[in-house]
Amino acid sequence: MNTSHKYPLLDTIHTPEDVRQLSKGELKTLSKELREYLTETVSISGGHFSAGLGTVELTVALHYVFDTPSDQLVWDVGHQAYPHKILTGRKDRMTTIRTRNGVSAFPSRAESEYDAFGVGHSSTSISAALGMAIASSLKGEDKQMVAIIGDGSITGGMAYEAMNHAGAIDANLLVILNDNDMSISPNVGAMNNYLTKILSSRLYSSLRSESKKVLSKMPSVWELARRTEEHMKGMIVPGTLFEELGFNYIGPIDGHDVDMLVATLENLKAITGPRFLHIVTKKGKGYPPAEKDPLAYHGVPAFDPSQDSLPKSAPSPYPTYTEVFGNWLCDMAEQDERLLGITPAMREGSGLVKFSERFPKRYFDVAIAEQHAVTLAAGQACQGAKPVVAIYSTFLQRAYDQLIHDVALQNLDVLFALDRAGLVGPDGPTHAGSFDYSFMRCIPNMLVMAPADENECRHMLYTGFIHQGPASVRYPRGKGPGVKVETAMIALPIGKAEVRQRGKRIALLAWGSMVTPALEAGKALGATVVNMRFVKPIDEALILELAQSHEALVTVEENVIAGGAGSAVNEFLNAQGVLMPVLNLGLPDSFVEQGSREELLSFCGLDASAIKARVEKFCATKKTQ
Repeated sequence: MNTSHKYPLLDTIHTPEDVRQLSKGELKTLSKELREYLTETVSISGGHFSAGLGTVELTVALHYVFDTPSDQLVWDVGHQAYPHKILTGRKDRMTTIRTRNGVSAFPSRAESEYDAFGVGHSSTSISAALGMAIASSLKGEDKQMVAIIGDGSITGGMAYEAMNHAGAIDANLLVILNDNDMSISPNVGAMNNYLTKILSSRLYSSLRSESKKVLSKMPSVWELARRTEEHMKGMIVPGTLFEELGFNYIGPIDGHDVDMLVATLENLKAITGPRFLHIVTKKGKGYPPAEKDPLAYHGVPAFDPSQDSLPKSAPSPYPTYTEVFGNWLCDMAEQDERLLGITPAMREGSGLVKFSERFPKRYFDVAIAEQHAVTLAAGQACQGAKPVVAIYSTFLQRAYDQLIHDVALQNLDVLFALDRAGLVGPDGPTHAGSFDYSFMRCIPNMLVMAPADENECRHMLYTGFIHQGPASVRYPRGKGPGVKVETAMIALPIGKAEVRQRGKRIALLAWGSMVTPALEAGKALGATVVNMRFVKPIDEALILELAQSHEALVTVEENVIAGGAGSAVNEFLNAQGVLMPVLNLGLPDSFVEQGSREELLSFCGLDASAIKARVEKFCATKKTQ
């Protein structure tokens, strides 16, 4: 991408070392150009946008003050890390972000030495940075470890577990809270900036530390001094909680004042121990449409920066799977007042907007707290409610113990609606739902379903809801094959598959999103094709029938092969003493990198043409044996 003359200062920056060669007076200009370049590149490529606009000045200040990559920055989630990528050698490749073989959507250790820790799931940055600080200290190194976490991510319990540990061991760690949503902006101003400079200075820190040593020997005086300090700081900053966790709390300060950020970070760099800097930023800063609607501009397609709104996709006569779920949830709630809806901070992504508006007392957004979401549902079910947990497949991984111990072990009526199952495309392996067949299938009492189309998704949700015990319905991101969704809700017979096409010699057993490509391949092969519907329990009677009437079976799933639906078929045939050729097709035993969903399915051999070719090769191999 040729940016000659458009960004005269930014074009001289190839590594953070170049940033550190600038004068402090040039940092505002660099920030301005960086924001403009971010807008230009994301408008071409699409991607995460409003969060990065809010961290431009912070990113510049961090790389100016700290000796990266020796000092290490850990970005939580990574939505806000695009400016960091631009300043760390990836500027000219930013238009390839989230594409096959392009720049990763999130920080990745394999991509850059400046990406200290790979992220994608939230609330991990403080734990990771603390681990780095401990290991570095044990080696006798003098490095600074900095965790940058957003106000959404800090709602995750893991963040507090890490801070509690860091404070207890007096770790040399700086945590920066990038707060772009809390109502504390009135505390940002000239007086607060002055007080922050005092509170973050080496002199104040030294006096504070020495005073604690002296006064701690006089308990009554120490308690008075401690309470006085807390009262004074509490008048100007909301930091008592972090102080109680053992951190020296500083802020809040204006996260778009690069001069203030540099001065504060320089002060904090000069002192040791657990430090907590609270900055206030604005999502979408510097781009008016994103400032007005930061949620809409959180993740964007390619767009025209001169326009005041994002491009609208052409209306479709068929809903996405997420929309099917959202509509079903409202319809089911109308019929059954026991239904409660739960989401861990994914109202929009999981399709709960209409439900939250129509049934606000039955809607629970628990913030980024997947473990709590699952056990909350278990508690509700104990009192006769029928909770529905709407959660991405990749995020349910974070609550696996709760799924087993709190829900399945007690055989409670909880329905899990697993969105973003299988390959998710541009977000890459951190967000792919590659494992849920495997980790759900092995749990006793679980009912595990996968719809072949939009209409079947509605029926499966109903089936899971009226089922006695835990159930899950998993569906992919985006649209299905385009089947009209009926108003009626029909309970499917548990564990019964559906033969979509009768053929000879080969039987293709497909689950969920793989039914459509399997049908296309099956027609070309003249094979039997089955919509298996249920991962657990599988249709054992039909499998035996097909094994007796066909020369080979082929299982097809958008899940890792290890422990997946195909493995269930293998285990059953082996237990029955049936010896026959079985080909298991699924996701490979590796983390599949980013790209479009279509590209990744082709790469994994799971589109129709690849399925046909792999079956033909398998059959040819068997003939020669």
